[in-house]
Formats: sequence, C-alpha cells, structure tokens
Amino acid sequence: MSTGFELTAVSRTDLGKGATRRLRKENKVPAVVYGAGSEPVSITLGHNELLHSTENEAFFSHILSLEIDGKKENVVIKDLQRHPSRAILMHADFLRINLNEKLKVHVPIHFIGEDVAPGVKLGGVVTHDLVDVEVECLPKNLPEFIEVDISELELGESIHLSNLTAPKGTELVALIHGDLQVVSIQANRAALLEDEDAPEAAAADSSDEESE
Repeated sequence: MSTGFELTAVSRTDLGKGATRRLRKENKVPAVVYGAGSEPVSITLGHNELLHSTENEAFFSHILSLEIDGKKENVVIKDLQRHPSRAILMHADFLRINLNEKLKVHVPIHFIGEDVAPGVKLGGVVTHDLVDVEVECLPKNLPEFIEVDISELELGESIHLSNLTAPKGTELVALIHGDLQVVSIQANRAALLEDEDAPEAAAADSSDEESE
C-alpha cells in the first residue's frame, strides 16, 4: 500500500458560506471525509500544510493518513478545488479507504524514452493525449504511477490504453470508456509548412532572376 503522507485535521460543525469564508481568512481549508459506510464528516486543515503536500505529484495517487481529532483514518483525495487565479486551495474531498475493498483512483502517467524514439529523431513532435489514467485495485496494490515507454515509437505511430501493461493486481478502468489514445508522435507542422513553401519560394526567386 502506498503511504507516506500524513495530514492533521479537526472536525467542524460551523458550516455554511460565512463559516468557510472565515476559515479561509484564517489560512485554513474546509473539507469533507466520506465513504466506507460511515457518515460524512466536515473537517478543517491547515492551508499551507495541504498546499505543500499537493506540490508532490504522488500525493494524488497515495493512501493518505488523515488524523481527525486525534484519530487516524486511511483516505485518498477525490477532489480539490483551487482558486482560479491565485495559489489558494478552496475545498477538498477525501474518501475513506477500506483496506479489503477495491478503490478507483486516477494515477499519473510517466513517459520514458522520448529522447531516443525514432519518430522524435526524424523531427516528430510527441503529443501526450492523457496525463493520468483511472485504475481499480486493492489499496495495497495502488501504483504511484503508470509507466509508458515510447522509445520505439515511429513517426505517425501512437500508443493506446489497450497497449498499456497494468501493474499486478490493477485494472485499467479507463478502458470501459473506450480505447483512448495515450501518446503519439506526429510530424512537425511548422517543418511541413516550410517544406510546402519551399517550392513556391524557389519559383519566386527564379522568376525574379528571369525578370532581371
């Protein structure tokens, strides 16, 4: 089971827009914890502590240890609302984890081999269509990321979800929605336009020379 992140929170009963505004002025983040057959609980976390944790990509695909009023629970983050223009966290949703039940989580995709891919060496551009993928597994099997090797990808080729190898004990839930394209290497459009313009430029130069 992925671990390593610990958060401290306190429960709250003062709800509503006015209460959440006061919390944010006190540099705190309102949040809720739900799931695992228990009632939802409204909580408050320190803003800077939570913001610092979210700066690590692994935070979003790990089982988190959340201490509420001195009692620890295993959770994953399910939603995080940010201010549209400032580095401020507005609200967070946490899902309780039952260690014996499967969960669905989005985990990041790590791409390797881009610098040696044949398509890149021919001037192609790598396009990342997906940056994360939804998986289903027991908490103990939750991967930190899914690795995608494109070191052998040729120009014009792509990798789809069905080409990925899920870690042991993990299923790619995203396949339910279709065999989406994950990454591809396409010709550089700017270079193609230059190649298309080259004959016209050469013809124009030739015409200028003849007129002289």
